[in-house]
Amino acid sequence: MDPRTPMIYDLEQDVHRITLYSTVAREHQHRDLRNRLYLHLDMNCFYAQVEQRAYNLYGFPLAMGGWRKPDGTARGIVATASYEARRLGIKTAMSAFEATQICPYVVFMQIDYDKYKAIGQQVRTILDQFSPEVEKYSMDEYFMDVTFLRKRPRSVIETYVQQLKHELYRQTGLVASVGVAGSKTYSKLASDLRKPNGAIILLTPDDIAEYLFPLPVKEVWGIGSRRYCRLQEWGIQTISDAHKAGPGPFRKIFGQMQGQLFYEIITGRDRAKILANDHHIPDEVSYMHTFSNWTSDPEQVRGELIKAVRKVCYRLRGYHRKAMQWACHIRFQEAEWDGTTFTFQTPGYTNLDDYVLQAAIPSAMNLVTRALRNGRTIRGVGFHTIEMRYHDQTELFFAEEERMRGLYQATDFLNNLYGADTVQKAAIRTSVLGKTHFVNRS
Repeated sequence: MDPRTPMIYDLEQDVHRITLYSTVAREHQHRDLRNRLYLHLDMNCFYAQVEQRAYNLYGFPLAMGGWRKPDGTARGIVATASYEARRLGIKTAMSAFEATQICPYVVFMQIDYDKYKAIGQQVRTILDQFSPEVEKYSMDEYFMDVTFLRKRPRSVIETYVQQLKHELYRQTGLVASVGVAGSKTYSKLASDLRKPNGAIILLTPDDIAEYLFPLPVKEVWGIGSRRYCRLQEWGIQTISDAHKAGPGPFRKIFGQMQGQLFYEIITGRDRAKILANDHHIPDEVSYMHTFSNWTSDPEQVRGELIKAVRKVCYRLRGYHRKAMQWACHIRFQEAEWDGTTFTFQTPGYTNLDDYVLQAAIPSAMNLVTRALRNGRTIRGVGFHTIEMRYHDQTELFFAEEERMRGLYQATDFLNNLYGADTVQKAAIRTSVLGKTHFVNRS
């Protein structure tokens, strides 16, 4: 293997949903001020929709991520649900058992990620025929630059949207909601207003005032619950309030630069670029796994932790990133969600499993042993980076062993070529067996 040959990593491997950024950063905006037009497309309840089409389950309440044990007991976590299930009150992140209490006849299916990935590629091929600039924001969401339509009559834009939706349905059998607006943020907000299978086109200030002004600012990406509470203290609750207030309050609350950015995003003044996939680097790389068969065997938990570190470090190497600060979560099986989280550091910035495991395993197993001694069972593990940086930056007091790095390069080469689990640590074999909401993890 020539070390100069770049490897192709499957960076969406084992990832339920990979949304790689959550707002429009300053560096992701055009410098020029010319007006643009954006289209946001959301494949409504994508996983559930694909399975409804595949097995003719239209009209059935379908929950993706759960399964039933031989005795009929529901297990797993609802990753997404069809609109029929949602209308009954079944929600994302709800336990499958809780879903059956709401609807005893709910249909459960595990997530077949490879299937959705293939259909997502088909969707992307269709969108590329409608615009030269398409951004995959997540597996079921896309942005398109349609500035070439900006000065055309509304009827022309409406026809374009309907042709796009029709072609998607003709080739895939799937429906989508669409929003069109002069900013990336507003196009995303618009597509949420008429789900499923709707479309809203915002071309004038009156359109924006009618559809978006009543929305709370917490609906805007980048404005979470804490920021929303701070804005409420200044009397800013809706997008209309933000337009009336101007940038001043935002600068006072969040600082000059970030405050101005939030004001521009909320008021639809962002000039976002349509990003190519190679620009997408997440702020955090994470892995979470819930066991179907809860365990009190510490060696099984240890095997799952090794698997979690392996998944995260693999993606870090694919992103050409390293981390030094990490966090690990051990989840307990109780009536309420409960667990413990600890943070730790590696000797330096790394993306090699061995260094991370040497730093993580002692603390993790102490927590696991203590929990088991207190009569608890372990339900799952989570693992994520806290901060990352580009891997070519050198350090003064730490350097990865060249032999070890070569070993992981060879391992990645074989796994990328022949399949993700071709070469793996033997200790993973002790991990918790059973089903999970992912077909390929079962």
